[in-house]
Amino acid sequence: MRVVGLKILKNKLSEYVRLAASGETVLVTDRDRIIAELVPPRAERSTMLADARLAEAVRQGWLTPPAFVSGEPPPRLPVAPTRELVDELTRDRDAR
Repeated sequence: MRVVGLKILKNKLSEYVRLAASGETVLVTDRDRIIAELVPPRAERSTMLADARLAEAVRQGWLTPPAFVSGEPPPRLPVAPTRELVDELTRDRDAR
């Protein structure tokens, strides 16, 4: 475990981040008071930022993971028949 003052941390941030990434805990102090901790990522944490953001969104309840996961894409159901969409587009264009 290392202890570093805030001013020194600011000047050598990349060095201390590398230490934390390699498994060492770094305590950050300000006027001899511990104010933060740089710790290595948890073992279950994904190395991909997108995966971490998705996991956080699920924990916060913003997303719900699928109940059943298959390797195939979901079926694509048409919104409306093609003729109906073309007619609506034509009416919309004529209205202008």
